[in-house]
Amino acid sequence: MTGHVRRRGRKWCVVVDLPHAEGQPRRQKWHSGFATKRSAEAALTEILSRLQKGDYVEPSRQTLGAFLEEYLQAARTTLRPATWEGYRASLAAYVVPTLGATPLQHVTPAALTSMYADLLANGRANRPGGLSARTVRMTHSIVRKALSEAVRWGYLARNPADLATPPRQQPPEMHTWSADELRAFLEHVEGDRYYVAYLLAATTGLRRGELLGLRWRDVDLDGGRVSVTQSLLTINNRMVFSPPKTATSRRSVTLDAHTLAALREHRKAALAERLSFGADWPDHDLVFTAPDGEPVHPRRFSAYYFAQHVRAAGLPMIRFHDLRHTHATLALQAGVHPKVVSERLGHSSIAVTMDRYSHVMPAMEAEAAEKVAAVLFG
Repeated sequence: MTGHVRRRGRKWCVVVDLPHAEGQPRRQKWHSGFATKRSAEAALTEILSRLQKGDYVEPSRQTLGAFLEEYLQAARTTLRPATWEGYRASLAAYVVPTLGATPLQHVTPAALTSMYADLLANGRANRPGGLSARTVRMTHSIVRKALSEAVRWGYLARNPADLATPPRQQPPEMHTWSADELRAFLEHVEGDRYYVAYLLAATTGLRRGELLGLRWRDVDLDGGRVSVTQSLLTINNRMVFSPPKTATSRRSVTLDAHTLAALREHRKAALAERLSFGADWPDHDLVFTAPDGEPVHPRRFSAYYFAQHVRAAGLPMIRFHDLRHTHATLALQAGVHPKVVSERLGHSSIAVTMDRYSHVMPAMEAEAAEKVAAVLFG
């Protein structure tokens, strides 16, 4: 394989001979825009080396924005709808406005790192201020995954996102209630339409979407268990049912006697409501519904119904998702093995549980020290 450098105007170019079948016309590729002969010669050496190793990528004017459109179209068949929509929204809001017009092959680690810094400082679309480090890191993960496909498709020789520097991950802010506060909340909402949903979240740690997507066919009242087989999500403000995101999210959770009894009573009330509504009742088989039998909008459920009850009860304000954290914290404090807690929450591994709830560990360790000492010294 051969090549040479050539001057064109005030710039230098690299010209290389590309592989071609015997009897076919000679193929050459020009690489333009080098300021000096030395830089062009260095580029020629690298290009010839890549041709020899088989990872040479022909120059292209395709922009990053055009590539991301192509990537998203291909990813529709491999990503869950909610995940795909999240990717599309993040790329459209944070990446395309900044680097979308940049040629794909000119995207550098430095350009990506600069974009992340700008998003941290000025990334909010509707008001002054920047995005959280978590959001920027998530954007970085999406870009990195997309550009890895560009490498696999032969558009790039290497992934610039691999060498970019996203912001450091900040520990997620977590607020939980004490057992007394959780008990006060449940006493306050007893009799509410969604009391059993709040109770189930508190005693099982189910996520919001898992609760609102729960069907009666997934509830074993005789065996005292609920199975997580789908979630209710919102995509473009439209409610959709989706299978669990991971294999560990698809799980079966044992119910305590109090929660099971409440579910039985809720079942009776739900059947009576359905009968009184008549033949027009939607056949979703959902455990928790709006008064007309339709699914409960997830954001309205947590940001309006739940938040309203918390304020009325005079309790410290937490997110609905923090009921899940409260369940896990109370379980660990009660001495439940972290492996059991991990399985009930649907975490991918016990390491995730231990890392997320490390704030509970010092107290557990102190208790363990006292128990060992009691065995040794009486």
